[in-house]
Amino acid sequence: MAEAIQKLILETLDKEGTIKDTRTLVLPGHTEPAATHDAQIIILGALNSLSSREMINYTTHETVTHVLTPEGASIALNGSHEARVWAALPLKGQGEPVPPKELEQKVGAETAKLGQANAFKKKWIAKEGPGLVKLIPEIVDQTQLDMREVDSTGTLKAGEKALAELRRRKLIAQRKGQWFTVQKGPQFSTSTAKPETDLTADMLATGAWKSSTFKKYNFEAEGIPTNGGAFHPLMKVREEIRNIFLEMGFAEMPTSSFVESGFWCFDALFVPQQHPARELQDTFYLSDPPKSLPPPEDYYKRVSKVHEHGGYGSTGYRAPWSDEESHKLLLRTHTTATSASMLYKLAAKCRGEDIGEDGLATHSGATTSKKSGEKDDGFRPAKLFSIDRVFRNETMDATHLAEFHQVEGVVADRGLTLADLIGFMRVFFKKMGLENIRFKPAYNPYTEPSLEIFAFHPQLKKWVEVGNSGMFRPEMLEPMGFPKDVHVHGWGIGLERPTMIRYGLTNIRTLVGHKVSIEGVEKSPAVHF
Repeated sequence: MAEAIQKLILETLDKEGTIKDTRTLVLPGHTEPAATHDAQIIILGALNSLSSREMINYTTHETVTHVLTPEGASIALNGSHEARVWAALPLKGQGEPVPPKELEQKVGAETAKLGQANAFKKKWIAKEGPGLVKLIPEIVDQTQLDMREVDSTGTLKAGEKALAELRRRKLIAQRKGQWFTVQKGPQFSTSTAKPETDLTADMLATGAWKSSTFKKYNFEAEGIPTNGGAFHPLMKVREEIRNIFLEMGFAEMPTSSFVESGFWCFDALFVPQQHPARELQDTFYLSDPPKSLPPPEDYYKRVSKVHEHGGYGSTGYRAPWSDEESHKLLLRTHTTATSASMLYKLAAKCRGEDIGEDGLATHSGATTSKKSGEKDDGFRPAKLFSIDRVFRNETMDATHLAEFHQVEGVVADRGLTLADLIGFMRVFFKKMGLENIRFKPAYNPYTEPSLEIFAFHPQLKKWVEVGNSGMFRPEMLEPMGFPKDVHVHGWGIGLERPTMIRYGLTNIRTLVGHKVSIEGVEKSPAVHF
């Protein structure tokens, strides 16, 4: 069909030189000119195909026509509502008046309702007793005639005012159309053979390309959209939390060491060697290599002494110390192991030592320097944070994984109090969009006092735990070499839970693992607290 229409257009152009109005064409298989909207759409497809080969040029002309609505089509076929009411009634004086109920049965409720009003208005019918009669023997159903005229011509000779009235009554609808003027193009030919779109190896081998006609290359055509990379929802939330820390003046700690020793992960934090968290059912231990390199000897002795015998105002745990337990290698269970290592470096100058402080930024502008005349003990305040993976030997379910992310922050300064920690937590979580915060006393081996942090979730309409915090114990800080008046705030939150809340997820396995939707990752919106 498409090729036949193209041939019709080309032959008409070859014979007449131009096509002034495509509505005059008679399409193959038809006997009437292509005056309808649908016929012109078919012609447009053929024109575009020929135009892409520069065989013709065409100009578009816009038209406005009208078509019948379903109600209008019914009137064109059966007559207007008022005419049907008139036809159902006897002439006055020649029969019994028809009651309204009987009229509804004859013509239908809707026709009876609409037709009576218009028939009374035109004085075609009148009321006689309890029924209705017609007043005149003959009528001209102008509405039906108008519908038939619109159906055949798309307009009315009566003009726009009459058309507007029919549109108001929703008997006709306006429809935009188009027709075309066609001229010969630079590559005009009566042949409809399509040009070649590819230069093949056979054409090159046989030389057929020399006599072939090739389709013009369209440099403005859009290519297939390329798939770019996309940040995982966890990474989007991670970056937003990282920006909050940087905005508050924190420096990021290096956390690339997934494998830690039992000393830095537990002992340096004053976690007893008999603590349940160090059992095989909670921690992943390495079998090869079986043990870590030794930590600094003097610091190791101070830590083992405070564990076994006490010190710095503490009685210790009064339990035997195991070098083997301390030297075990494991996948870190928290990033606090990195915090302990960084705090040890921060205290180096307090101990009179000079060790590398890569990745450690201090804040000498704080108002905690020693008083005039007092000897500088080397301490400098610091605000540090980390966001990285940790590992725990847990059974995986809808809310737990064996590998997850921990967000941690520490603040070291002189004279810090619990009130400072609570105030800081309120500011931090407010920046995350959590303003309704409350705290609950808790126990941690390496912080005292310790606080669990709860936030009211407006969608779940309940309080949910969002983090843990506390002040590091003297048994942890003083063996590192910090002065007694230096206190350190520490707190941590998970990364997965805020991400699940932000993206409305109920199962963590749809966020991490083989069930993750790649399309969901690509289309997940940016997050902003």
